[in-house]
Amino acid sequence: MRRASTALATVTAAVALSTVVGCGAVDKAIDCVRTADAIASSVDDLGRAVANATDNPTKADQALDNIDKDLSSLKGKTDDADLSKAVDNLNKAVGNVRSAIKNGDNTPDISPVRDAAKEVGKVCTP
Repeated sequence: MRRASTALATVTAAVALSTVVGCGAVDKAIDCVRTADAIASSVDDLGRAVANATDNPTKADQALDNIDKDLSSLKGKTDDADLSKAVDNLNKAVGNVRSAIKNGDNTPDISPVRDAAKEVGKVCTP
């Protein structure tokens, strides 16, 4: 009887552990999707800011800052190679836009940012 109880306890612990590990993966996926959604929203804000740069040039910087913040959050939560590459590509695109604005271009090409953000979204979508 004691042996059966020990075996049952071991099986129960294994099932509980796999459930916890599985939940961790699910939590990571949900965080990824949420962050990708936030990035998409920030990219939309960037598009509007660039289109209206003459009205308020600081809006583009704010949108870029939001994207940077979301990327930092996402990069720290993943060990997925595809997602890391997508995040790196988006970081590079954001840096290029930021440099263009700093160098006086009020209407920089943000299509690389949009493309890279779409890639992050694809990688994050289950």
